[in-house]
Amino acid sequence: MKLSILIPVYNEKATLRTLLERVRNAPVDLEKEIVLVDDFSTDGSRELLAEIAAAKPGESLRVLYHERNRGKGAAVRTALANATGDIMLIQDADLEYDPAEYPALLQPILDDRADVVFSTRFLGGPHRVLYYRHYLGNRIITTVSNILTNLNLSDIESGYKLFRAGLLSASDIKSNRFGLEPELVARLARRNCRIFEVPIGYSGRTYAEGKKITWRDGIAAIWWILRYNLFG
Repeated sequence: MKLSILIPVYNEKATLRTLLERVRNAPVDLEKEIVLVDDFSTDGSRELLAEIAAAKPGESLRVLYHERNRGKGAAVRTALANATGDIMLIQDADLEYDPAEYPALLQPILDDRADVVFSTRFLGGPHRVLYYRHYLGNRIITTVSNILTNLNLSDIESGYKLFRAGLLSASDIKSNRFGLEPELVARLARRNCRIFEVPIGYSGRTYAEGKKITWRDGIAAIWWILRYNLFG
């Protein structure tokens, strides 16, 4: 069985080497395929990725490049279209999420109890204490999503989302930016598949440290939830 790790990248030069080292060393007894998509970074991430790929040409690592900035959803769509694994795992390129969590996230699928696994930052994992407004906004977004999907998720914006290959194709994903998170939840909920939540730790960043999501993305998330749940 092969695990495809899909990594969208935008201006993450400072964390890329460490992130890839952690992904490579994740304690997973599966064949791993790493698919990185640079979303037209301007901080040197593109050049660093080319250097990393050239350094280990035999490694199961693919680097793809967007010729303009299109957003996280578009980068995941490109990665998914080029992945060949049996299980898809979305990994952010920063260090907010730790690949050491892979075994716990994968276990419900490997035990054939789940087809989809969502991580959650609110059910027991250690986390850095940061913005209350972000927490409150996430609770509102998650509640609206749950009402429309009839799921009882606790954290639809959490970054780790895993699913069996074939449940979603690249052409299914329409969001280009951070609408990806509620869209994935809405689309997978309609598949009537087995969904698990797994608690994880979370090392959130401040805006000074490179955090990108803003209050505008929170408002947009409500629109995406309504769109993908009510209008398909």
